Amino acid sequence: MPEICRFYGIVIRMFRGDHAPPHFHASYGADEALLDIRTLGTFAGRLPPRALSLVVEWASQHREELLALWEDAQEHRPMHRLAPLA
Repeated sequence: MPEICRFYGIVIRMFRGDHAPPHFHASYGADEALLDIRTLGTFAGRLPPRALSLVVEWASQHREELLALWEDAQEHRPMHRLAPLA
């Protein structure tokens, strides 16, 4: 599962050929959540509220790029890293 971004101790990853809906994995310490790229809602797992807020803020800035990466991952094409939350 390639890491596509890291900021403030939060790691964002995306699996190649993963199941629908289009999503990414965010982890912070021992916690992990799966977030739907289209809605930015959590559909599995959990993150502490502050970490989740930062992830949603970051994802809202990169939604189109995340959707493009999802397509690349589904087609097993190379994926690139995204800029962290500043």
